[in-house]
Amino acid sequence: MNWKILDFEQLTARELYLILRARSAVFVVEQSHVHLDPDGRDEIGTHIFAAEDMSRSMPVLAYARIHEGDAEDPEVVVDKILTSPLRRGDGTAHALIERVLAVTAERWPGRGVRLTAPVSLRGFYEAFGFRKTEGPFLEHGMPYIGLTRKSR
Repeated sequence: MNWKILDFEQLTARELYLILRARSAVFVVEQSHVHLDPDGRDEIGTHIFAAEDMSRSMPVLAYARIHEGDAEDPEVVVDKILTSPLRRGDGTAHALIERVLAVTAERWPGRGVRLTAPVSLRGFYEAFGFRKTEGPFLEHGMPYIGLTRKSR
């Protein structure tokens, strides 16, 4: 498994296509979240992903996008977090979040990190120092919470 940390301009057309394909497979097909996935934030984001054999049709095994907040909300935002069904429960998600936190600390030192997640994953994110800050609320018909990790 190869990990990559790339800004939008560094992504190849194939990498971008495979990332969008993985996001659609998980969010639109598996989770039935009917939405426009390319939301205009990919261009300002940093893309963190793990892949195997880029010649395969579904090589992206884990993915997250991070981007800087704005003046009103300076926390770093982590979104589009996914793990391939083939890699759930094997530590891949843990490795992804460790990389996300390392990149945010390097690029935006002293900033908090914010994400939303299904209520069922609260304990997973709390193990990384995140704490519930909002919710639960319904997102795409599922209960979600907002979590924040203060800067260290």
